[in-house]
Amino acid sequence: MRSPWLNKLSVILGPRPPVSWLFLCVVSLLALITVFGSSSSSSFDSVTSTWVPESYKNYRRLKEQAAVDYFELRTLSSGASRQRELGFCGKEIENYVPCYNVTANLLSGFKDGEEFDRHCEVVGQGKWCLIRPPKDYKTPLQWPAGRDVIWSGNVKITKDQFLSSGSMTKRMMLLEENQIAFQSDAGLTFDGVKDYSRQIAEMMGLGSDSEFLQAGVRTVLDIGCGFGSFGAHLVSIKLMALCIAGYEATGSQVQLALERGLPAMIGNFITRQLPYPSFSFDMVHCAQCGIPWDKKEGMLLIEVDRLLKPGGYFVLTSPKSKPHGSATGTKIRNMLTPLEQFPEKICWSLIAQQDETFIWQKTVDAQCYSSRKQNDVPLCKGHDASYYQALSPCIIGPSSKRWIPIQNRSSSSELSSAELALHGKSQSRRFL
Repeated sequence: MRSPWLNKLSVILGPRPPVSWLFLCVVSLLALITVFGSSSSSSFDSVTSTWVPESYKNYRRLKEQAAVDYFELRTLSSGASRQRELGFCGKEIENYVPCYNVTANLLSGFKDGEEFDRHCEVVGQGKWCLIRPPKDYKTPLQWPAGRDVIWSGNVKITKDQFLSSGSMTKRMMLLEENQIAFQSDAGLTFDGVKDYSRQIAEMMGLGSDSEFLQAGVRTVLDIGCGFGSFGAHLVSIKLMALCIAGYEATGSQVQLALERGLPAMIGNFITRQLPYPSFSFDMVHCAQCGIPWDKKEGMLLIEVDRLLKPGGYFVLTSPKSKPHGSATGTKIRNMLTPLEQFPEKICWSLIAQQDETFIWQKTVDAQCYSSRKQNDVPLCKGHDASYYQALSPCIIGPSSKRWIPIQNRSSSSELSSAELALHGKSQSRRFL
């Protein structure tokens, strides 16, 4: 006997079910198996993905790519034209730097060194092309090997120029055919970088340059850094040295420093303030940097004063003097004569002089500014205007919140909470 439910089924479907109905049942069963199988697999994958970081990374990449694709589809649907692809620039502008165009500056009437300054209003619209790297350019060597050895094809110094430069061959030597090695004791002055750095420390009353941190010197602005040897030495003793030099189409000092892994940027002491907040550096260094400090009625020294923190040092090393009566020796004496008088007007004091090196120190005494003569350099009414402003004929006094003498800081390399609040946070806002 058949069961009751089969009897009911036979009544509904008849004694023999149609073939189409059986086929439909099989297809439905297979579809259910597929759906439940994929959902269980995806559930398993979602559980196991929490244990495999790569799954999350891949999902994030897919999500980001989906957002990019959506943006492109939205752009196309709105009828906007696709962005044209940028081509390569010609070889003639291989050394192009935005806002620096000496030829255009000369045609616009700039002279007396101002043609090498930054003039964005003259350049006009920028170049819409990709600047090619030099033909033989190679990825710089990793630090610290890259500090002392660079690829000669990465900088605009030919072998003939290298061999014909007497001063350069005293500081560098060519290795094989494609490398330039900087001697560890490369001569910034006649005694070498290490001896020169130790001389500065001793003139400051320190035992050696390893005590710079104890004296509060952490950040150094190196003007006209040459081949970067002095900055490289300061980095080796855990100081932060920033190179700044004028624009040069070939043989750029900034390019040499960057290839060595040292921080550097283009900048001139000509007509505008440098792009750094006031009280940014513990020391400003100039060794044969070519800056006419005796010109512009002391405006260039006022800019150094703006950059120096209270108690900071200005180190000036002029070329070695020649016999009396020579044109070079007379020029040096004429340049240093006003420097012996003007620093007193901005509350600097000459603390040491040895050979051709002079060191001034910015005062930490707030009363110095109130006790100056009436005709001395006035105090600024405002503080920290936007960057690339004209040189200011006033100095920033102790009323600024950033007035923190470097001698009051700890000898450790870390900044205190007060310094981070004033220097770190305020500087970070500027670049947002």
